[in-house]
Amino acid sequence: MRVEVVYALASAQDCVALDLEEGAVAYEAIKASGLIEYHPELAAQDWHLGIFGRKVARGTRLRDGDRVEILRPLAMEPNEARRRRARRTRV
Repeated sequence: MRVEVVYALASAQDCVALDLEEGAVAYEAIKASGLIEYHPELAAQDWHLGIFGRKVARGTRLRDGDRVEILRPLAMEPNEARRRRARRTRV
């Protein structure tokens, strides 16, 4: 089964295509990608995973063609970001 693992930063994204055994889970794909070793900051945090932008558990079974994403923490809650933008445009 072919899957893609992605870690996106503000300035760039790292993408690794993998061939995994049927029945593999999201966590196994992250480990096999080597992105944790390439980005040491990932080893220190409790990261969340997504498949095509939808948050999933580490044990979620993958399907052929899935795009597994390592999700970074939000810099700010979306509602707070909207409030700040609204305050700036009211002037």
